[in-house]
Amino acid sequence: MQVTVSVNGEERAREIEPRLLLVHFLRDVLGLTGTHWGCDTSNCGTCVVLMDGRPVKSCTVLAASAAGHEITTVEGLERDGVLDPVQQGFHEEHGLQCGFCTPGMMLTARALLDENPNPSEAEIREAISGQICRCTGYATIVRSIRWAAEHPAAAGAAAETAGEAAP
Repeated sequence: MQVTVSVNGEERAREIEPRLLLVHFLRDVLGLTGTHWGCDTSNCGTCVVLMDGRPVKSCTVLAASAAGHEITTVEGLERDGVLDPVQQGFHEEHGLQCGFCTPGMMLTARALLDENPNPSEAEIREAISGQICRCTGYATIVRSIRWAAEHPAAAGAAAETAGEAAP
């Protein structure tokens, strides 16, 4: 079947099998390998992407069901070479170790901050509670999301400053 999905602001039309999961459409068909595929049971949350701004586990969504929706992957957070504050926060606060859960965590964090720009630690922990990190113990992830909340324009400002400093 033919499916057209808007991914990171770009319409993508492909011929696919009706049973193809969104995670495989993104990774295998479109080559957007930032979306990770973990447990295949929707328990781990490594495959989280945003569908119309809401976190979904892409291993539970058929690609055909994504037609007519806006999908955002971790590749779509960065804009014109400028990191999203969430990405910058994970860098500043060392919010990853192995990095496997990081894309899903970042997208969940972006959705949280879009809905609640100043979440408490408890609200952050609640938002990421559907995702498993096997390495960090979550402390650095929570700090990374707090950093992003406290510096909503920091990533853009840093890029502008770097651009101004260039000869």
